[in-house]
Formats: sequence, C-alpha cells, structure tokens
Amino acid sequence: MSDNSNTFSKATFGAGCFWCVEAVFQSLKGVKSVTSGYAGGHIKNPSYREVCSGSTGHAEVAQITFNPSVISYQQLLTVFWHTHNPTTKNRQGADVGTQYRSAIFYHNEEQKKLAETSRTETDASDLWNDPIVTEIEPLDAFYEAEEDHQNYYANNPSAGYCSFVIAPKMKKLRKEFRHLLKEEARI
Repeated sequence: MSDNSNTFSKATFGAGCFWCVEAVFQSLKGVKSVTSGYAGGHIKNPSYREVCSGSTGHAEVAQITFNPSVISYQQLLTVFWHTHNPTTKNRQGADVGTQYRSAIFYHNEEQKKLAETSRTETDASDLWNDPIVTEIEPLDAFYEAEEDHQNYYANNPSAGYCSFVIAPKMKKLRKEFRHLLKEEARI
C-alpha cells in the first residue's frame, strides 16, 4: 500500500512486544517511520490495557513505512525472521499471550505471496529447529498505540526491558544485518 507520492509502502509485523519490533525496524536504511500499534483483533480503537488483557484478539505490531527502492519487502521479511522466535505460539521470551504472537499482516496480495513463500523457505532452512507458527493474515485495521509506546527504546534506553530484552536484539541486528542499517544504527 503506497502513500500519495507512490514512493513509500507499508508493512505490518507482530513479533512479540512492539517496542522490540519498532527498535529493530527503525534502524534499517529505507525505513521512513515505524509506528507501534495493534492489529488483528475484534474491537475498534483498543487501549494498551485492553490489548494486554488478551481479550481483544489484537497483536502488538509495528507498522513500517519504507521505500521499496532502498529496502525491499523481502529484506524486511528476512530481518523479521531473524530478530524474533517465530516458532513459539503466543509468546516471545517472558512475554506470553495472544497479543505477543508472531504475525504478518499483509497489505496486498503481493505481500501475501511474498510472506507465504518467505515463511515456507525459512521453515525449510536451518534458521529454526522447530516449525514456524507465524500467522499470515490480511490487515483489516491498524490502531496506533498510545504516545508513550512510540519510539520507546529511543526514549527509554536505560529502562530494564530495553537493557535486558531490546539491547541484545539490537546487538544481533548490528552483527547480522550491518549492511542494511542506517549509519547511526551501526554504532
């Protein structure tokens, strides 16, 4: 899905806590912005508290606005598979519940096909020992999370969750995907 300038596209991924997903994808060249939010549920405009209760059916997601001439959807998918565990149902580390599920919310049929192919290829590779359980579904609605959840890692780098959960993901990202990182993210 492109904006009016036809330069940018959107991708929406759930890979556990949206603070982690946001931090990872904000670091990539060609990414204009990343917005933390909610998708895949059954009520409109859910709050963080409602989503965390597990009763709304939403996943915590990051919606990525990117320039496909700089970074492809396929490259975003590769980073997605490498920066979370897609083999654990409704869980990422200590974060447990349907809101932390691994999910790709596609914006069009091309993204659906690319995501399905990428999941099949990644599942057949030796990246993960267990089967991938990532859901692939159409994006029906995206609800932006509250302001205090936006740019969380950048705004709270010394917070416990950031130090113990996000920082190791960022270290791994710098090691495995240095070639895709914005200059300031390589440090």
